[in-house]
Amino acid sequence: MFKSLKLTDILVTVVIAVVFAIVYKLWSPLYYAVKPWGFQLDQLIYPMWFMAATVAFLIIRKPGVALIAELAAASGEFVTGSEWGVSVFMAGILQGLFAELVFAAFRYKKHSLAVASLAGVGASVGSLLMDLYYNYIDDLSLWNVTILLGSRMIGSVIICGVFAYYLVKALEATGVTNLVRPPSKADYDLLNRP
Repeated sequence: MFKSLKLTDILVTVVIAVVFAIVYKLWSPLYYAVKPWGFQLDQLIYPMWFMAATVAFLIIRKPGVALIAELAAASGEFVTGSEWGVSVFMAGILQGLFAELVFAAFRYKKHSLAVASLAGVGASVGSLLMDLYYNYIDDLSLWNVTILLGSRMIGSVIICGVFAYYLVKALEATGVTNLVRPPSKADYDLLNRP
C-alpha cells in the first residue's frame, strides 16, 4: 500500500525545490561557460536541472514527490527569470514524471544508488523529449547526437544518482531527514533495547 502525501511532505518537497530553483538559476552561467568547449561537454553538467526529483524522493520516499519537486523547482526558476521562459514548466513536468516512473517501477520501496541513478536517466529521457520538441537535436549529425546522449546519460548517473544519493546520505548523518520520515522498525528496536 502506498503512503499518501501529507501537507508536511508537500511543504518539505517545495522547500527542497526552492533550494534547487536557486541552484538551477546559478547553474546556468556554468552551463553556458562550458558549452563553447564543444564535444557536448555541457551535457555532462546538464542533469543538474533534474536533481531536485531524486533528492526530494530520497528524502521523502513517497509517490508524487519527484514530480512535485521538479515542477516546483521549475516554477521557482521561472519566477527568478529563467532564460527558457514558460517552457521550464513543461521541462519540469517531463523530467519529474520520467523520474517518478522509475521510482514507481520499484513500487517506491527502493532508495538505492542504482535506483536514484535510473531515475536520473529517466529524467534525462524526459529532457530529451523537450529537445526533440524544440528541434534542438534534429539537425545534429549521428556522431554528435550519440555524444550528446551518452554525455547526458553519464551526467545523469553522476549528478542525479551518485551526487544526489551521497548528498542525502550526508543529510541523514546529521539527523535532519528524521524530521520528515516516520520512525522505522529499526528505530523502535533501538528504543526497546536494554
